[in-house]
Amino acid sequence: MRIGIFGGCFNPPHKMHKDIALNLIKNNYIDKVIYVPTGNKYKKNDLIDAKIRYDMIEIMIEGYDNLEISDYEIKNNLTYTYQTLNYFKNKYKDDEIYFICGTDNLSEITTWKNYEYILSNFKLLVINRNNDLKNINKNILNYKNIVFANIPFSNISSSLIRSNLDKYKKMIDKEVLNFIKNEKLYL
Repeated sequence: MRIGIFGGCFNPPHKMHKDIALNLIKNNYIDKVIYVPTGNKYKKNDLIDAKIRYDMIEIMIEGYDNLEISDYEIKNNLTYTYQTLNYFKNKYKDDEIYFICGTDNLSEITTWKNYEYILSNFKLLVINRNNDLKNINKNILNYKNIVFANIPFSNISSSLIRSNLDKYKKMIDKEVLNFIKNEKLYL
């Protein structure tokens, strides 16, 4: 089985997070996606509690057999991407592990801890965001484990949604939006 690890803040999780996963599966890049929200120690502005972000992802993927969620990074507080990928590689020994990321992440990967290890030991499924290919270090593109996924994409972002929830509420699943309103998040 080919398993895609989809890490991020998911603050909040939105329709594009789900569409990316479903399109990667539909287009036969992978068989299953595991969402891995970052823990509370991740240094990012306006990051709400990890347990709440976990709950929103769980609501978003309810009913999809090939979409799962893991609390690995939440339980282990701050972990590096290579540690998370190793955890899943050890957990699913007979399966192929892919890391799902955008071109924006790939353009910054040289700043990540043990990035060469990641590029050498894991396949990266890269989603083209904002035509960021021009910002990627040419040496990175020489790694054979990089796969550019040819799937539909729009530039929905969690920060855009947080900036004006009323204006962008259609970008969030109805059930997740109800949760956000009930919990009085992003006000």
